[in-house]
Amino acid sequence: MLHITDQIAIEDWELTEQFMRASGPGGQNVNKVSSAVELRFEAERSPNLPLPVKTRLRRLAGRRWTKEGAVVLQCDETRSQTRNREIVRDRLADLIRQALIAPKRRVATKPTLGSKKRRLAAKKQRGEVKALRGQVEGED
Repeated sequence: MLHITDQIAIEDWELTEQFMRASGPGGQNVNKVSSAVELRFEAERSPNLPLPVKTRLRRLAGRRWTKEGAVVLQCDETRSQTRNREIVRDRLADLIRQALIAPKRRVATKPTLGSKKRRLAAKKQRGEVKALRGQVEGED
């Protein structure tokens, strides 16, 4: 079981781990040991996540979200399979914690009278500068 917050915990049946050979550091060890981890979280079918959290998670996951509604994370940073496993589980927990935060609604505001006047004054001044540019009448 993966604990996200006090209210939300991910069950073991929702997580699938697959181990494969890594491409990172490790020398000859890399060719023999399957130390890389691929974690698959069935987010769409998860009863522990509310619907708004699932939609935000889908947006945050980006390409890591599959058509079946699963989040797939990979890690091959270290030589240790257990450490890679911890890293990928921490990444999933962080991703879900980010999805738990609801964005604040933007409150539309009107520009103040002072800002309108400053904008118009700047436009007028710029127009005057451009009006001074012109053909110079001089000697032929």
